[in-house]
Amino acid sequence: MTLENELRVTHYQPSGLGDHIAYRAVKFMRFFADVFFRHRYGHRAVVLETVAAVPGMVGGMLNHLKSLRRMQDDRGWIKLLLDEAENERAHLMTFINVAKPNWLERLLILIAQGIFFNGFFVFYVLWPRVAHRFVGYLEEEAVYSYTEYLADIDAGRAENISAPAFAIKYWNLPADARLRDVVIVVRQDEAGHRDVNHKLSDQIAGRA
Repeated sequence: MTLENELRVTHYQPSGLGDHIAYRAVKFMRFFADVFFRHRYGHRAVVLETVAAVPGMVGGMLNHLKSLRRMQDDRGWIKLLLDEAENERAHLMTFINVAKPNWLERLLILIAQGIFFNGFFVFYVLWPRVAHRFVGYLEEEAVYSYTEYLADIDAGRAENISAPAFAIKYWNLPADARLRDVVIVVRQDEAGHRDVNHKLSDQIAGRA
């Protein structure tokens, strides 16, 4: 069975004010990404992965500090979230070999990361359950975007180039792997992050 067939494309239905705020915020961000990038999925991935790697780092750091402060076990959350951040960084290291960011995109990355890091830090301190729900919805959109990317590759609208050496080593792909293979494993990663963050949100709410 291929990774494509194993992937579950799911959507967590918003429940309560916090979930609806998180969902609408992600849809708002999606609108601007669609306008700015359209079908330039490689460039979209470069910019968005610089932002996607932030929540795991913020969540891991704050849970680390909470564990120290309360002198309590972290239930494995710290490593889980930091691994997520590192995985998203690996996505970035992959796609900068596919789509070289121009000066405007580099400026956008600088501004977006500064705003998003500080905003998400405050968000997580004040409302961690909704922060994880927000990330879950963000990852739902990532799965959708990479599915569109695959469709463009299959239709010939995006060139199915050789997989970057970094990706082959990181995911242990065959030496002759192509971009399509990379997009499939990246999409699978995003689906995993989606499920984890929705589950963490439910655990904070006492529903799991």
